Amino acid sequence: MARYRGPRGKICRRLDYAAFESPKFINPKKNYPPGEHGPTHRRRLSEYGIQMREKQRIKYTYGVLERQFRNYFKRADRQEGKTGDNLMRMLESRLDNVVYRLGFAPTRRAARQIVSHKHVLVNDSVVNIPSYQVRPGDVIRIREKSKRLDLILDSVKKVRGENTLSWLKLDKAKLSGEILHIPEREEIPQDFNEQLVVELYSK
Repeated sequence: MARYRGPRGKICRRLDYAAFESPKFINPKKNYPPGEHGPTHRRRLSEYGIQMREKQRIKYTYGVLERQFRNYFKRADRQEGKTGDNLMRMLESRLDNVVYRLGFAPTRRAARQIVSHKHVLVNDSVVNIPSYQVRPGDVIRIREKSKRLDLILDSVKKVRGENTLSWLKLDKAKLSGEILHIPEREEIPQDFNEQLVVELYSK
C-alpha cells in the first residue's frame, strides 16, 4: 500500500496549508517554509509554482501519490462535464475519504488504516482498498467486532447530529452510513482551486 511516509510538518509549511487533519499541523510552531532561508526569504511564486502548489495541496490532503493522482486526472478528463469537478468527485468518493466524512476516523490517514485493516464493510462485504470508489446506494459500516475500537468510538462522539454532509446518511447508533449520491462540487467542503490543476496538466 503506497502512501507518503515523510515529514508532514515540512509539507504543511512548504505548501502554506494544513494538508493533514491533525490539530498540530493546523497551527504550526514555525509558520514559514522549511530550510535555512525559510524565516527570511519569501520567494514570489510563478504561475507554474502556484498551479503546482495547488496540485500538491489536493494530493496530500487526499493522501494519494503522484502517479495515482495523474491517473485520477486522466479519468476525470475523459468524463463529461468539467474536468476539475470530476476530479474532486472521484477523490471525495474514495472509501477512506467517506469513512473520514462519516466521522468513523479523526483523519484521512486514520481512515485509510481502518479500511486497510479490514474494519470496514461495504454492502456487507469486507473492502480493504482505501481507493475503492463508492457508488450511490452503497452502505458503509464498521464490522461488528471492530465497533469497540477506541479510535472509532472517540471519533464518532465528536460528530454532531446524524447527518454530516448532504450526500451521506449517517446512523451513529449502528456505526453505518449510506451513499445517497455522488457529491457535486458545491457539496465538497474543500477550498481548492482545481482549475489550476487542469491548467497545469493541460500544458
